[in-house]
Amino acid sequence: MPLYNREKYVGAAIEAHLKQTYEDFELIITDNASTDRSAEICRDYAATDPRIKYYANPRNLGATGNFRRCFELSSGDYFRWNPSDDLVSPNLLARAVDLLDHDSSIMTAYGRTKLIDGDGNLIEDFDERLHLMDDRPSKRWQGVQRNIRLGNLHYGLTRTADLHKTGLLRNYSGGDFPLISEMSLYGKFYEIPDAFFYRRIHAEAASSASKNDKDWMAFFDPTKSKDFFARTWVHLGANGWSVARSPISLSEKLRIYGYMARQAVWTRRSLTMELAGVVRHSIRS
Repeated sequence: MPLYNREKYVGAAIEAHLKQTYEDFELIITDNASTDRSAEICRDYAATDPRIKYYANPRNLGATGNFRRCFELSSGDYFRWNPSDDLVSPNLLARAVDLLDHDSSIMTAYGRTKLIDGDGNLIEDFDERLHLMDDRPSKRWQGVQRNIRLGNLHYGLTRTADLHKTGLLRNYSGGDFPLISEMSLYGKFYEIPDAFFYRRIHAEAASSASKNDKDWMAFFDPTKSKDFFARTWVHLGANGWSVARSPISLSEKLRIYGYMARQAVWTRRSLTMELAGVVRHSIRS
C-alpha cells in the first residue's frame, strides 16, 4: 500500500484488508514522507496486527519510486498494489489466490471495479474489459491496447516472479499503461465477477489532479521536471522494448510489432505534434 498524505482514507483501506476472509498475507505500507497524520494512523494499526508492516521513506521518492519500494519489500508468491484511498471486498484475496493456485496460465486475477466517491458512495460499476484469457500473447496484448482506460489491472493479484521480469511501473505520466501491456505477455488476465476493487474518485486523487507536464513528471519522479513530455512516443518506445525482451515466440513478437505499426499510423497526428513539440522545446532550451 503506497501512501502519501491520506489520513482521511488510509484507515478504511487498512480495515478493508483486515476483513479479508483469506488471512495469510502481509500488508506492506510505504509512507512517502507524509506530512499529515498518516504515519500515526499506520503505526497504530501495525502495533496491533503483525501482518501490517509500516515503512517510512526518509524522503519523497515520487509515486513511481514508492510503488516500486512496496514491491521490493514484498516476499510472497503473489503480490498486489492497493492505493491508500481505495477499498476491496472481503473475498477478493481468497478468490484471487484460489484462481492463481489452480491455473498456472493466469498471471493476474483482479476484482471487478466499482467507482466510489470520497464518502464511499457508489458512482458506477466500471467495466474494465480486460478479462483476457486467450492463449496467444499477441491477442492479449491487442486486448489491452483496445480496451484499457483507467488502468486498474495492476491492482489485481499477480504472480511475483513474473512481475519481477517486467519494467514495473514507469516513472512518467501513464506509466501504468506500458506495465499492464507488458504483463499481458507473461500470462492471462482473469476478472473475478463476484469480488470487487473500489476505486475512490475524489478531488485529492492523483487521477483528478490538474497538472501540466512539469508537475506530472515531478509527481512520478521528483528528480525530473521536464516542461514537455512526448507521451505517445515514450509509450511506443516502452512497449517496443517490453516486447523485445519478453519470453514469447518470434512469430508472436512480429504479430505485436505489426499491430504497433498500425497503431503508429492511427496516432500519427499525435506523434507528429509531439515531435514538433520536442523541436520547439529544444530550441527554447
